Amino acid sequence: MSTDRYNSPLSERYASREMQYIFSPDMKFSTWRKLWVALAETEMELGLSENGKPVITQEQIDEMKSHLYDINYEVAREREKQVRHDVMSHVYAYGQQCPKAAGIIHLGATSCYVGDNTDIIVMNEALGLVRKKLVNVIAELARFADAHKALPTLAFTHFQPAQPTTVGKRATLWLQEFLMDLEDLDYVKGSLRLLGSKGTTGTQASFQELFAGDQETIDKIDPMIAEKMGFASCYDVSGQTYSRKVDTRVANVLAGIAASAHKMSNDIRLLQHLKEVEEPFEKNQIGSSAMAYKRNPMRSERIASLARYVMIDAVNPAVTSATQWFERTLDDSANKRLSIPEGFLAVDGILDLCLNVVDGLVVYEKVIRKHMMAELPFMATENIMMDAVKNGGNRQEMHERIRQLSMEAGRNVKEEGKENNLLELIAADPAFGLTLEELEKSMDPAKYVGRAPLQVEKFLKDVVAPLLEENKELLGMEAEISV
Repeated sequence: MSTDRYNSPLSERYASREMQYIFSPDMKFSTWRKLWVALAETEMELGLSENGKPVITQEQIDEMKSHLYDINYEVAREREKQVRHDVMSHVYAYGQQCPKAAGIIHLGATSCYVGDNTDIIVMNEALGLVRKKLVNVIAELARFADAHKALPTLAFTHFQPAQPTTVGKRATLWLQEFLMDLEDLDYVKGSLRLLGSKGTTGTQASFQELFAGDQETIDKIDPMIAEKMGFASCYDVSGQTYSRKVDTRVANVLAGIAASAHKMSNDIRLLQHLKEVEEPFEKNQIGSSAMAYKRNPMRSERIASLARYVMIDAVNPAVTSATQWFERTLDDSANKRLSIPEGFLAVDGILDLCLNVVDGLVVYEKVIRKHMMAELPFMATENIMMDAVKNGGNRQEMHERIRQLSMEAGRNVKEEGKENNLLELIAADPAFGLTLEELEKSMDPAKYVGRAPLQVEKFLKDVVAPLLEENKELLGMEAEISV
């Protein structure tokens, strides 16, 4: 790491080596060279000739293939200082290594042939890595949900105590949002196409000239390039670039994943405050420089922090897409170099953190039960009222008595700091005809979680398990957290 200039936290602290490679110069410029080979091969295979002689030979193709990865960066950098054009600088550098092929590299293409096609290839590769990590997060959450599917816990609406749920059922709410993200990712990834080679304004005028107006041959160029680069097809029409709306769709997928992770991390942070659930805390980890006892939810906080960045980052491609002029402007370039890679690098870090947190999430059952039992008497009042009616009471009168006694018990808790004594108050009221022992029998939290355990079982069996079976070759990842 250089210490005399800015270093991106995304590469130094958060993103994995694998994701960093996808957006590395080596990946970018070796892909440029593969695209130049694909174009030259296609032109040769389609019989490009001049005066009956082939314009491109197999010898030239072989020479180009032999220098796909040993990129002479210094030559390209020096050339760009002179010509101020990155693509032509790399055409020149490639030509220096391939003297026999130098004259046919980039034949009929414009800069976006390598730039835009590479962007699509890189985003497709990056989406694949995001997908792998997302599937593993889903698998870990499914395991957690299954393990705690029947553990009653206090549910909250408006962060106020509400009807109980289970720890596992709550986890399925996080899980469902990640499943929605996976659906969106698969749709967008499945819709990606290459730009192909359509020329300076998308009209393929250069190929009209090269192939002397042979429309049938020209129609074969894009499909052949796509196949060589591992894609099913190219976009049917374009200007000089593929529509920047593609970047918007990709960024929105990343923002969706970030939003799901943020919601989960917020819930975990609140639960850690309640001491009900705790993210992993390592033996030598320091929670505070001043307060040695602290165990801060720093991983969940980092998830939230990075997630906000990704959600805001999605605005960049949307504005860029909206402000493109006609067939091409260049005010997208600098923005794309930042917004797309950094969105992916940040999501990569987020998913690693999610995997780490869920894998090591600690559940404190006794604290959960303590909080539950402090509120359960209020929630059990409907059952108590029905039991009183069965004993001969009037439903409306019982409702009013419970309302009054609940207010009294609530004042005892809030104003006096006492324990919830609602059950004792009800037992002491002859209108109910119930003993304290009878009332306490109704205080089993499992009676109040509704169908939560069954909902978890059904969701995991019918929805999650088939997905994990389809993607079992992706499972087994372990997240590495740098700091």
